[in-house]
Parts: sequence; structure tokens; C-alpha cells
Amino acid sequence: MICGIDEAGRGPVIGPMVICGVAVRSDQKLKELGVKDSKKLTPKKREELEPKIRKVAEVEVVEISADQIDAARAHMTMNELEAKVFATIIEKLSPDEAYVDAADVNEHEFERMIRCGLKCRPRIISEHKADDTYPVVMAASIVAKVARDARVREIELEIGTPIGSGYQTDGITMSFLNDFIQQHGKCPPHTRRSWEPAKNIMMMKSLRTLDKFE
Repeated sequence: MICGIDEAGRGPVIGPMVICGVAVRSDQKLKELGVKDSKKLTPKKREELEPKIRKVAEVEVVEISADQIDAARAHMTMNELEAKVFATIIEKLSPDEAYVDAADVNEHEFERMIRCGLKCRPRIISEHKADDTYPVVMAASIVAKVARDARVREIELEIGTPIGSGYQTDGITMSFLNDFIQQHGKCPPHTRRSWEPAKNIMMMKSLRTLDKFE
């Protein structure tokens, strides 16, 4: 059994990070499906492939909310958090080999962090851009991305206004975040308050409030 693990949503200021593991006996069926790195596929193509992947593979998905990320960052790095969840997924899937998209600049260090959370002892292949190399990691990237996109749309419906993709490079996201904080004096739900963009806007809001009393 081999498995591939990848994440979607490590960097955005709004929304969860989703980590997915996909396990198969052989990656031949995944190759036949035409899986690719999720970033190289259109949203429509990802959504077409996701249920097909689930039919030919065992899939584990873990969602880490914005609040959980903020809490974890008080005592660990994002790399350590990812490695911890990767280890949890490997334990559940129990593969002989695990291919992972390395989050750390040092691929071997990321493997070491994963092994710290493991009881089982599979062979771990930790590489940068594994989602562009191994079909089983490509499949994991697709399922993770579809799950995160769906969750962002749910958050948008909950809040009742467009929030964009959740990334700080998205003008819609940053306009929404800024407007919400200016109007309510706090971050909107599902915001990573420990992220610099959110902290900076909150700080500017506080300074403007203080100026009114001078």
C-alpha cells in the first residue's frame, strides 16, 4: 500500500487548512484518471476528479480550522503542525510507503518531524513539489483543494457576503477583512488572527480609535 499526502490552504488569512491522504495498492488507476497537481487543474476539472479518486482509493481528510491554527501557533510552527497531522493520517492509512509534499525547506527535517508522531514505520519519501511528481500526491492535492474550496463557500454563505479565496493576495478577501474590522472592531469568523494581515488591520483600527480620544 502506498499513500500520498498534501495540503490546501496553508497560507490564507481566512478559512481552514485541509490535509488529505490518499492510499492505493497501485497508482495505475490514478494515472488513468489523469490526475495532476491541483494547481494545474481548473476548479471544474478538480471537482470532476474528486469523486473518481474516492472510488479508487482510500481517502482521509483532516480540516484544521482558523481557531485551531491560531491555538497551535502559540506552541508550534506551521511545519510542526502539518507534520503532526501528516503523521495522524499515515497512522490511519497504515501504508508501506508514504509520499509527502515537504513543508519544510529541509525535506529530511520534515520527514523527521513526521516520524516523531508515528508508531508505525513506513518508508517516507519527503520531497518538495511531490504533488507535481507522484500521482498519489497529486490525487491528495485535488481532494484537499476541493474540500477547502467547498468550506470557503460555506463560510461565505454563513457570513453573507463575498470573501474571495481567503488569501491575502486576493483583493476581495482583503477588502472584506478590512471592512469587517472597521465596522465591527474585531476579526470576522474563521479568520487566522495570528496572521500578520489580520494583526496589522486590527492594529490600525486600534490606532484610529485612540486618535479619536486625543
